[in-house]
Amino acid sequence: MARIQEDLERHGFVVWNRGYESTAADIRLLAEHAVTPALDWCAEHDRTHFVTHSLGGILVRVALENRPFDGRIVMLSPPNHGSEIADALGDQWPLQYFLGPALTELDTDGLTTTLDPTPGTIGIITGDRSSDPWFSWLIPGADDGKVSVDGARLAEMADFLVVHEGHSFIMLQPDIVEQVRHFLVDGRFRREPQ
Repeated sequence: MARIQEDLERHGFVVWNRGYESTAADIRLLAEHAVTPALDWCAEHDRTHFVTHSLGGILVRVALENRPFDGRIVMLSPPNHGSEIADALGDQWPLQYFLGPALTELDTDGLTTTLDPTPGTIGIITGDRSSDPWFSWLIPGADDGKVSVDGARLAEMADFLVVHEGHSFIMLQPDIVEQVRHFLVDGRFRREPQ
């Protein structure tokens, strides 16, 4: 997320960008350890926004349950309706070992189905070009190699953008970096003139 951080800081945003060990715990504990400190830090500033990638979007949704929030959220390739990969392979020990306890919670009947609508103004960008073809066959419809286009959507989203990118490196693309900033400023993605 360093490119997004650099761009936002260049445009006057104050950014908290910390990594977390995504394989270390279940989703609720990850949210508590990764997102709650960011919320506390951001409380010192005028307005809080989030930019997430993949599982990070789910962590923010969990952390914002039962919290007032009126900022903007840009989610990049979020598995908002779980993952067909977790459905098919979540019980395989190699994946459980490498991806941790959160994997089993990301099945399409799992934790994401229990979450209330997320507060704030939400924009979602997802890809339709598989960067992981070995998983793509498990996912119905267009996908980015890990998340289906339809699986990224939320009913409460304000804007949705599908780009020709894959899951793992979507955040590195200059046009995506610009779209993130545009949404944080305007509450919608930039559309090219017709």
